[in-house]
Amino acid sequence: MLIFKPRFYAVLAGLALSLSAGAQNISIATGGTGGVYYPMGGGMAAVLSKHVPGMQATAEVTGGSVDNLKLIASGKPYIGFSMTDAGLDAYRGEDKFKGNKVPLKTLMVLYPNRMHVVSVEGRGIAKIADLKGKRVSTGSPGSATEVMAFRVIEAAGLDKDRDIKRERLSVAESVNAVKDGKIDAFFWVGGLPTAGVTDLANTPGTKLKMIDHAEVVPAMNKKYGNLYVEDVIPKEVYRGMDTDNKQATVMNILVAHENMDDKTAYNIVKTIFDKRDDLIAVHKEAANFKLENQKTSATPIPFHPGAVKYFAEKGIKLN
Repeated sequence: MLIFKPRFYAVLAGLALSLSAGAQNISIATGGTGGVYYPMGGGMAAVLSKHVPGMQATAEVTGGSVDNLKLIASGKPYIGFSMTDAGLDAYRGEDKFKGNKVPLKTLMVLYPNRMHVVSVEGRGIAKIADLKGKRVSTGSPGSATEVMAFRVIEAAGLDKDRDIKRERLSVAESVNAVKDGKIDAFFWVGGLPTAGVTDLANTPGTKLKMIDHAEVVPAMNKKYGNLYVEDVIPKEVYRGMDTDNKQATVMNILVAHENMDDKTAYNIVKTIFDKRDDLIAVHKEAANFKLENQKTSATPIPFHPGAVKYFAEKGIKLN
């Protein structure tokens, strides 16, 4: 019969503690399956799990930026995708985060998010003003699409509650609703190309109508700060586009709770940049993960010290 002494149990307990301390589970809060956040987050989870010792990362389907920021606020081990406008609201405790500031830090600036205002031929929509009286999805409730859609509608002089028959659908749900004739148009903020919009453009018997709205950007920036830029979606991106779509763009950032330790933040950012080619293979928007884009003017949320350390090593100073 074996008799184990207290010292033996102490050694076992210490070993178990060291093993658990070495393991690190992180969830990546992304977005819906029809957008870019989710596949990109899946790619990030794969490279982090493979190349950061002890880290096990998983991508999680969410409603989008607003949901992601609330998950980070929970204090659980999350990193998340966010548009800068929703991130700033969370950081300041405004709008959907009224009275509930989220202690955020930026890990890195990702890629530009283009506002798509999408319809199809035959619905009588050629400009933003034509949305009046139409059935329109402004994005899912937990998304920054909804935040930005409301701002575009407001800047165009429309009332989101009185002037449109509003639905709150994800991009995938919006595409199906347009196909079924249940809505006339939808808002979506995403990278290029967005799978859901590509699906709609490639639907037989359907001709895509991308609605110009870049003219509202000055009014949006006047009220909400210089978060938006006038941009274009090139006509080659989606089938059926006759001209470039003049639209509003906002930047995406990867964010974490300010309490994330510096080493973890450093490892995440370093690995994403080291394995950027792997992520480009997942979605080409990863080609926009560039060192020269990492600057304080590109994000209203301060950079995490761990990220600052990595960028300093690459010759990027963030003051």
